Amino acid sequence: MDAKSTIVAGKAILGIEFGSTRIKAVLIDQKNNPIAQGSHTWENQLVDGLWTYSIDDIWAGLQDCYTHLNKEVRSQYGVEIEKLASIGISAMMHGYMAFNDKQEILVPFRTWRNTNTGKAAAELSELFNFNVPLRWSISHLYQCILDGNNHVKDIDFLTTLAGYIHWQLTGEKVLGIGDASGMIPIDPETKDYDATMVDKFNTLVAPKGYNWTLLDILPKVLVAGESAGTLTEEGAKRLDISGRLQAGVPLCPPEGDAGTGMAATNAVKQRTGNVSAGTSSFSMIVLEKNLSRPYKMIDIVTTPDGSPVAMVHCNNCTSEINAWVNLFKQFEELMGMTVDMNQLYTKLFTTALDGDADCGGLLSYNYVSGEPVTELEDGRPLFVRAANDKFSLANFMRTQMYAAIGVLKIGNDVLFKEEKVNVDRITGHGGYFTTKGVGQRFLAAALNSPISVMETAGEGGAWGIALLASYLINKEAGQDLAAFLDEKVFAGNTGTELQPSPEDVAGFDTYIESYKKGLEIEKAAVNYKDAH
Repeated sequence: MDAKSTIVAGKAILGIEFGSTRIKAVLIDQKNNPIAQGSHTWENQLVDGLWTYSIDDIWAGLQDCYTHLNKEVRSQYGVEIEKLASIGISAMMHGYMAFNDKQEILVPFRTWRNTNTGKAAAELSELFNFNVPLRWSISHLYQCILDGNNHVKDIDFLTTLAGYIHWQLTGEKVLGIGDASGMIPIDPETKDYDATMVDKFNTLVAPKGYNWTLLDILPKVLVAGESAGTLTEEGAKRLDISGRLQAGVPLCPPEGDAGTGMAATNAVKQRTGNVSAGTSSFSMIVLEKNLSRPYKMIDIVTTPDGSPVAMVHCNNCTSEINAWVNLFKQFEELMGMTVDMNQLYTKLFTTALDGDADCGGLLSYNYVSGEPVTELEDGRPLFVRAANDKFSLANFMRTQMYAAIGVLKIGNDVLFKEEKVNVDRITGHGGYFTTKGVGQRFLAAALNSPISVMETAGEGGAWGIALLASYLINKEAGQDLAAFLDEKVFAGNTGTELQPSPEDVAGFDTYIESYKKGLEIEKAAVNYKDAH
């Protein structure tokens, strides 16, 4: 069945993901190939010191994104979307969306980006004996309690952005387990919220006398492949303002962007992982067993089907590289040259391959903002060298490339060197890997692991949630998510794999030891900035 016939027959599958700067929709066919896309650009707002997106912007963005998708379908195929086979909704994880019993939001949506939850996260981490990051929903909730916020007593439902949109489209208060694992910790055995931690939290806040306990207000946890409701008449009208889309479409559990990234890179089975490297970076390694103890730099979340995942999340990645490339662009313009940015990036990235494995002693810190893994609340980008270091363009670019994944290496060294975690395949995706064989080679050296890059990884999280919606309706009896992805989506395609070279590994290890010692320079620079 061709794409047009698939759409007309109502066999197409829709995935929509709310990223931090773009809402993206991907329409796929029954063979899981993208056939149309739509998008909407948006930005968060700083309101009363907290990062947020308004409810109006959420719905205007969703509707505009869907309208653009429909416009592309009409342009490409000469038809309109009227029926769909299934839908999946995904969004950036964590944050705080609290509603009363009239479905009114009690305070503006607080996104994952907010860091006002330090006291709550620290107290909960100690109470649970489990690392609870600042951005998790439970941290936001408890911080509101600590701050004496009056709205807490009126909470009827607490969810994430994906959970909110799904609820409004279906009437179902549910959440995929991957997204739920960024609200409060999940028990991998029960595939539900950790009962012991839920009890501890209820006991902790009992003196406040709220008329709810934690499970009263949280969404029900679902794993990939479980039914999460159907599109209601009202939901169809909210999604498609033209009124053409028919109700009754099944939806898969709403998921977070980490889970959709795992699906899009075929990294949901144990001993696999993926690294997303762009403006920020994070690695996701699917564990065979629990870690021996909690680590402040490692978050424990889950795959969309409930396996524990060790996540190292870094606030900074390629922004400082982009700043330096822009400086070289200005030099080319000064010399009267015509600037081709793609060529400029490719040339500069490629020359980094000619640098010394340890960057010739040069150091770079890409901290445009603070970095929790290295315990810096603020950042100041730095380039550092001694007078006798090997100062060349190749070494300069190599240290910029190393710095972009330096913090990621520090976190993953805990997993691989201290916890002896085993991994068979790690897949990289994001802008860091755009120049073939460069970022891939450096990440292989940093993690001392083979790194694969797949063309399809560029389709992103909207494709990932579309795959989860496809799994809901197209899985065979007894077929788990990993098998479905292997057999029905990737069909043995593991991408282009690159092995780490011993020289690169040794060089990166030397670099990172200097990098860790040099963090005192970064701390001093941050303190100097604060003094002004």
